[in-house]
Order: sequence, then structure tokens, then C-alpha cells
Amino acid sequence: MTFVQLIECRTSRLDEMNRLMDDWVQRTKGKRTATHAVVGTDRSDASHVVEVLEFPSYEDAMRNSNLPETDRVFRGLVALCDEMPTFTDLDVVRDESLPEGMVRGFFEALCAEGELPPFNDLLDEDVHSHDPMNPQDTIGLDSVRAEFRMWRGAFDFAFTVEDVLSQGDRSCARWTWYAAHQGDFLGIAPTGNQVTMTGMTLFRFGDNGKIAELWWQHDQLGLMQQLGALDAMEQ
Repeated sequence: MTFVQLIECRTSRLDEMNRLMDDWVQRTKGKRTATHAVVGTDRSDASHVVEVLEFPSYEDAMRNSNLPETDRVFRGLVALCDEMPTFTDLDVVRDESLPEGMVRGFFEALCAEGELPPFNDLLDEDVHSHDPMNPQDTIGLDSVRAEFRMWRGAFDFAFTVEDVLSQGDRSCARWTWYAAHQGDFLGIAPTGNQVTMTGMTLFRFGDNGKIAELWWQHDQLGLMQQLGALDAMEQ
């Protein structure tokens, strides 16, 4: 059962608290068990700070609490607060992922810095991806991630999601893609060109709430033209 912990405190030293949390994230890389963290300030009282931590289970939360780095950050947190922080432990009894949030989270994960995320919280294990640039559909989470790695290896890119429309088990996103060509792409050596591409992606969600199928439509011809791949054909 998913477990959520609320941590509330009062402080006027939010910048120092953020640096403390950044240090904790760095020191616990590969060891922490929290899957999601959100920090917010009360709009009616900026000194009132609330952190929401999500864990796969209560047992995972306890393992996280027992890390030496967690004890260190707690002592640092207490020193920054005007009063003793309070903790509220919650067993999650209902958890719904809204389609628009899932879609936007998917595009954010595609552009995330560092290692490619596992996507197992967003994509079904047997996900199908239909892309007109590929002669065959890409099937399975590992294969889809390999395709994402190919794009990330060829381009340093970001998405702007313009619109998301949802109905039933499907959502459609209209997006603009901005990229720098920095690696081999379909046999085209890196050009350093700044390129853009518009497109749409249709998502189908499975019974487990994860993305089960994707259909991509994008301006392939425009991309190849910006990479200079059509120059030889035109001569």
C-alpha cells in the first residue's frame, strides 16, 4: 500500500532549507526509497512550509528514515525551523492519476537530465509505440526505452506541450519539439543544427492507469530538411 508522509514546519530560511534538501538528495542517490517529493508554502503564511513525501509502502518509508543521511538532514531541518516540525503518516486508500498530468509527466520525463528514467510508473510493461519513422511497431517497455535513448543520443531536446485533450481512456497531446543535433541520427552525422518539429501523440491508457499505447505523428520531412538530408536529393 502506498504511504505518504506530510512534514510541516515554520521557517523564514526557505533557501537554506532547499540547499539542505538538495544535499540530502545528492548524498542518498541510489539509497533513498521516496518516489515523489513536493514542497509548498502556505499562500496565506509563507513561513508555513509543507513537504509531501510518497513511498511505495510504510516499510520503505521506515528504511528511508533509518538512513544516516536522513538523520543528518532532520537535525539540519530542526535547526532551520522556528519550532519542532510535525509529521503526519498517511496510508493511501485512493490514488488516481489524471490523464493530462500523466501525459505532461511523460514529456517531462523524456527531457529529464541525466540517465533516462525507467518509465515503469508511466508506461505499461507491454506498451506499444507506433511511429511512422519505424517500419515496425515498437513493443515492450525495454524496446520503447531503447528508442527513447536513440533520440536522446542524437539530440539535446525539449518539448513544449501546447494542448492536451482527453476522453475516456485516450488523450491527445499537440506539441512542439526544440532540439540541437549532437549525435548520429539515422546515419546523419551530427550537424550542430538547431531544429524544431511539431507533432501530436495519441495515448491510450490501460486498466492499470498506465500508458498502454502511443501513436506519433510529426513533421519528419521538415526535420530531415533542417538536418540537410534532402540537399543531396535536390541536387
